[in-house]
Amino acid sequence: MAVYRPVQVSFWQDAKVIEEMTPEDKLFNLYLLTNPCTTQIGVYQITKKQMAFDLGYSMESINALLERFENHHKLVKYNPETRELAIINWGKYNLNRGGKPIEDCVRKELDGVTDVSLVSLVTPKVKNDKIRAIFEEFLAVNDTYDDTLTISGEKEKEKEKEKQKQQQKEECMDVVEVNPISFYEQNFGFITPFIAEGIHAWVDDLNSELVVKAMEIALEKNTRNMSYVNTILRDWHLKGFKTVADAEAANKAFRAKQTTQAKQQPAYQSVAMSESTKQVLKQQKEWNQNIATDEELAALNQQNGWIFQ
Repeated sequence: MAVYRPVQVSFWQDAKVIEEMTPEDKLFNLYLLTNPCTTQIGVYQITKKQMAFDLGYSMESINALLERFENHHKLVKYNPETRELAIINWGKYNLNRGGKPIEDCVRKELDGVTDVSLVSLVTPKVKNDKIRAIFEEFLAVNDTYDDTLTISGEKEKEKEKEKQKQQQKEECMDVVEVNPISFYEQNFGFITPFIAEGIHAWVDDLNSELVVKAMEIALEKNTRNMSYVNTILRDWHLKGFKTVADAEAANKAFRAKQTTQAKQQPAYQSVAMSESTKQVLKQQKEWNQNIATDEELAALNQQNGWIFQ
């Protein structure tokens, strides 16, 4: 079933958006409001790597944007330990309608939050009285409960919450560990829009892991250019590779075949030779066998009284 995150047209008329936000800020703001990891409650788990991959930004850019949105715009709060983000004004534009399905969903998502302090930031902006009461009830229960928990109990609670979030956020948690754009910038240098577009195209056709693997191979070959990477990716695409394991298995099989062929290749001496060549080699061998050593020459000189000047 499709999931929608409504954005009011008044977003573009907001004074903060008009006067204080750069085009990059506006895009990042819309992304935080509508990305696939968002929830009904305005608190959700998302990694910085996922943000960088979705937007095509470097990790440095994502860190700078988050810092600006937290300390300058004061619109979000990000917990790097739990990787949870709270949109402070979420309740101002969402959660306006109640009803049992909405209330049940809110309770379920609140139970999946690890950093309770993030919920306390969102709660004051919730306009719907019933929904806000659910938020406040959650905060009251967790504050009291946390005061009486032992260290072992806290760990068990965190494990249970992590399990729940894993089930709810399975798609969002399937995060690519390495962003091809960032990898290129860190190892190849400045990236042009043309190259970035090509990388995104390969990610769509294959996946980011294969793209990064191709770049790693280019680095190992000391060939730092995208043309070489494209050649590798084109070959993998034609062969239907879907994972890095496919590429590594094919490479291993290729090397094994080369080794087998090298062992089966006859030695140079066993290659068929003409009769004249064989005769010359035979004569050279006999000649070498008949050459006297220095000791033999000395004994022969002494025996015959020869003196060589």
